[in-house]
Amino acid sequence: MRAAIYCRVSTDDQSTDPQRLELQDYCQRKGWSVAAEYCDTISGAKFTRTGLDRLMAAVRKRKIDVILCVKLDRLGRSFPHLAQMIFEFDSNGVALICTSQFIDTSEENPAGRLIMHVLIAMAEFERSLIKERTRAGLRVAKARGVKFGRPVRPVTQKCREIVQSFREGNIRTYRELAKALDC
Repeated sequence: MRAAIYCRVSTDDQSTDPQRLELQDYCQRKGWSVAAEYCDTISGAKFTRTGLDRLMAAVRKRKIDVILCVKLDRLGRSFPHLAQMIFEFDSNGVALICTSQFIDTSEENPAGRLIMHVLIAMAEFERSLIKERTRAGLRVAKARGVKFGRPVRPVTQKCREIVQSFREGNIRTYRELAKALDC
């Protein structure tokens, strides 16, 4: 079996090493060769990721037989994206194994395939809850008077005069306007 390892963390202060070691150990126990390792440091909600894009290219070229990741949420959090990837894995004869969740989508394991679909739905549900909590927190902060966005710069009388001069045609180009406003 030609195995591909996929690891992902969300932030730069996290390391993919624990995931990689667990997956390499799994391959060694199974007697599989690791054809490639793909790693990303980016949110799982992002559809485009360098490592994932390279992994999908290898799937399409049929360079691997099985993809290993620690948990399903390392691969992605949105149901449509995960469903699309799993369909593509199936189309190209590639199995997905999530070692920490006992998910195995190979042809020999129909129960694993069922559990995987349930977990995909749960991952999407969890992501929706996180979004909902974030929006609620923003609403509470706004109600408390917290200001979001760039701070508003006060408009001086000099700025008003320069803009008026621009409107009257005394300043003809945007370049002249920018120079007059010192920006």
